[in-house]
Amino acid sequence: MRYVKQFTIILFVSFLGEIIHYFVPLPVPASIYGLIIMLAALSSGLVKTASVYEAGRFLIDIMPLTFIPAAAGLINVWAELKPVLLPFAVITFVSTVAVMGVSGKVTQLVLKHGKKTGK
Repeated sequence: MRYVKQFTIILFVSFLGEIIHYFVPLPVPASIYGLIIMLAALSSGLVKTASVYEAGRFLIDIMPLTFIPAAAGLINVWAELKPVLLPFAVITFVSTVAVMGVSGKVTQLVLKHGKKTGK
C-alpha cells in the first residue's frame, strides 16, 4: 500500500507539471516543471523524502528499460538516420563529454563550498 501512496504523490506532482506546461507558454517540457515542483516540495519539507523514496528508487532502477522503445523506434527511421549517422554520433559524444565535465566541475564546486561553510 505504501508503494501506491508513493506513486500517487509522484504522479500528482507530474500532473501539476502538466497543468503548468499547459498554461505557461514557455518551451519547457512538463517533466521539468514536475521536477522543479518535486524539488521545491522536498526542499520545503512539504513532501518527506521517505514518502517517495522506494517508488523513486524503483523508477530509477527500471529507467534503462524505458529507453528500449525509443531505441527500437530508430529501426523505423534508419533510412533517414544513416546519411547523418557520423555527425549524429559526434554530436552525441561531444555533448555527453561536455555534460559529464560540467557536472563534475559543478559537483566539485558544491563540495568545496560545503566544506567551507561547514555543511
